[in-house]
Amino acid sequence: MSEMESFPYDKFTYRKMSINSGLLETPRNTYQREFRPKRAERIAAAFDERIANEPKVSLRDGHYYVFDGQHTIAARKHMNNDEDLPILCKVFTGMTAAEEALLFAQQTGASVPLTPGEKIRALVYAGDQEAVNFQNATEDVGLLLDYSQAKGECRIGCIGTAFREFRRVGPEIYKEALSHIVDAWDGDPHSLRSEVIQGMIRFVELYHGEYRTERLVSQLRHTDPLTIYREGQAMGNTLGVEKKYLYQVFRIYNGTSKKNALPMKF
Repeated sequence: MSEMESFPYDKFTYRKMSINSGLLETPRNTYQREFRPKRAERIAAAFDERIANEPKVSLRDGHYYVFDGQHTIAARKHMNNDEDLPILCKVFTGMTAAEEALLFAQQTGASVPLTPGEKIRALVYAGDQEAVNFQNATEDVGLLLDYSQAKGECRIGCIGTAFREFRRVGPEIYKEALSHIVDAWDGDPHSLRSEVIQGMIRFVELYHGEYRTERLVSQLRHTDPLTIYREGQAMGNTLGVEKKYLYQVFRIYNGTSKKNALPMKF
């Protein structure tokens, strides 16, 4: 390994160092994104040394942990007949694993943008209080955040939408709305689509203290959750994106009853 130069970076410092790729570790079981071989191959196919970025590495407890650039490293190794080779890296010192995760979540520039799931996972690992509160609120109602953003029972894949709504309405409304979804559809993946979650949260927010929980859950239970998505899509832009899924929940709640009907307030 050869030291090149040192620079200040906020409260941390980094040195440009040449490190053998065999010594570089990627903490995928904590905050790093999933490795995608096809992406590494695409980088290798279009590689240009003149504009290549140095991977960012944290020297912690005698290990070199990669928090930005795992696919660049794989591409360089791919171009070297899959043999390990020296790679010029920016090596940071004095960072904790949580601080690595925070920088990973905040990365910008040439890196491929993180998905909402990748970013929230890193922020939770870093101990970001808002992200931790969001995860805890979701788990309190019996659901999990699916950081891979796949569709599964009792798993929220639309993490970006859910987090935006959580931040907007707070944990009380968020948990109240999600608990109705769970009670009505038992974690059916279609009930955890972004449109259903958004519509339910906005209904609970608007009619908080006015609607009857028993009626809402009963009416929903007799409705295919895909109805909210399909009927909302069929409306086009009549009410706008923010209201058309709210309207579907409102319509399902009222049904044909005049006695139990809520007034339209949007």
